[in-house]
Amino acid sequence: MTAQEIKTLPTDEKVRIMEALWEDMRDHYEEAPISQEVMDLLKERQARVERGEARLLEWDKVKAAIGRG
Repeated sequence: MTAQEIKTLPTDEKVRIMEALWEDMRDHYEEAPISQEVMDLLKERQARVERGEARLLEWDKVKAAIGRG
């Protein structure tokens, strides 16, 4: 499927595809290369949580809060 084909899909179908991709990536994330830029971003976000400047949210609760759960 091309990016152009994906652009023509209804939003709910795009969300289902994204969820399937994230689920697959979660199972294989160790295999994916991570750039230094992304590593730096993740470290900064982790530091913000540790400093109490941000908090982690459970995905199921986020989906429920926006009416998608």
